[in-house]
Amino acid sequence: MTAPKLRNDVVNFSAEVEVNPYLMGNYSPIDTEITATDLEVIGEIPKDLNGMYVRNGPNPKYQPKGRYHWFDGDGMLHAVRIKDGQVTYRNRYIKTEGHEREVHAGGVLWSGIMEPPHENPRLNVHMPVKDTANTSIDYFNGELIATWYLAGEPYAIDPETLETLGKMDFGGTMSERTNMSAHCKVDENSNEMLFFDYSPRPPYMMYGVVGSNGHVKHVVPIDLPGPRMPHDMAISTNYSILMDLPLIADPEAAKAGRHKILFDRSMPARFGIIPRYGESDSIRWFEAKPCYMYHTINAWEEGDEIIMDCCRVNHPAPPPGAVTRLEKMLGYLRLDAQIYRYRFNLRTGQTIEEELDDLNTEFPSMNSAVLGRKSRYAYNVSITADRTLLFDGLVKYDTERGTSQRFAFGDGRYGSEAPFAPRENATSEDDGYLLSFLYDERESQSELLILDAQNITDEPLARVIIPQRIPHGFHACWVPGEKLN
Repeated sequence: MTAPKLRNDVVNFSAEVEVNPYLMGNYSPIDTEITATDLEVIGEIPKDLNGMYVRNGPNPKYQPKGRYHWFDGDGMLHAVRIKDGQVTYRNRYIKTEGHEREVHAGGVLWSGIMEPPHENPRLNVHMPVKDTANTSIDYFNGELIATWYLAGEPYAIDPETLETLGKMDFGGTMSERTNMSAHCKVDENSNEMLFFDYSPRPPYMMYGVVGSNGHVKHVVPIDLPGPRMPHDMAISTNYSILMDLPLIADPEAAKAGRHKILFDRSMPARFGIIPRYGESDSIRWFEAKPCYMYHTINAWEEGDEIIMDCCRVNHPAPPPGAVTRLEKMLGYLRLDAQIYRYRFNLRTGQTIEEELDDLNTEFPSMNSAVLGRKSRYAYNVSITADRTLLFDGLVKYDTERGTSQRFAFGDGRYGSEAPFAPRENATSEDDGYLLSFLYDERESQSELLILDAQNITDEPLARVIIPQRIPHGFHACWVPGEKLN
């Protein structure tokens, strides 16, 4: 199919679009699903780049019911398939149960997290809000897996067509009371997927392992003092690292059926290290300075220590002047994070922590082939000072040398999380490419950017013009071509 005419449609959602920036400009949803080939390429697609880049994000199908939070939107996937120098683009809604019920009803049925949830239909066992599977995307056991930030039911996606295959119950081995957080970890060496679930009611956390056959092989409750809001985890070869952080679900609000979070700086950050197949009582907790953490980079074992690199948020709460719910939402979505390293000594119980750089960077990627093993490079997005979350460039960190390189997208150009794509027959950890969707506000144009990961300060190897606007979103992954049809 030839690429259709460029679409820059902005869905106008009532008067709130005038006051809520997450319904304006390139945050505004699009209303069209397309498949496009014969795309315009500026530069040249590397011949040894073979696979698929796919990114998840919110795209509300209907006018929001009440106040809109950026996290509320229906999940939509945008993907490019690259093979033999050719590129195909497609986008599809993630057809969750909530999405399909609203399509059948012809309008919105759920209010979002900034509204009282009492009249919402009940889908998720933990939360009375619509599970949109809009947060992250991973590849495991032949399928893409779309997940949700509040810990929901993962959805299986066909990697070839992006069509939703349905909820994943892992061959009937996933308990009806166990969901999956946004960030599971796929160990490419063992072909296992590790995950956690969290809940406003006991048990407040569950931890599990899915085997290479796609069945849950291990799941245990994790004892926490109360409801928490963890977002990510880390793994090493033999251990998993879980988090008990002081950004918590307000217990009084939870009793009233409301979702509210608060940051309690009187609480330490705690990191629980559990053997991969450990029982509940085998977890060891390590304390650190109060903080929050959206995303880890990697962890590995080194002598008596487990080393974890991550993006640490020191002030996750809105500023004191934030009064309205919109102001508080904007404050919570404004990230101020720095690349950080923890060392947990399994022999002494000591925690050593240090900042590796003071630049505001987040949404990290790395070479997934070395996940859980010693790694050297991380690829983060740099965050602007705007009141909304925008990425204005990429930063490559060499944590072994303590150096970094930066690529700026350019004035009025904002990107997406940039996963690392290894070159075919790669010979080193950084031998490959970085891919990112960009939106140019001046040209009202979306494109795919391809950079040489070993030389990110060089000019892009290729820019692929996308024939419709791609709204800003969340997480992405790269699927190597040998795993695709």
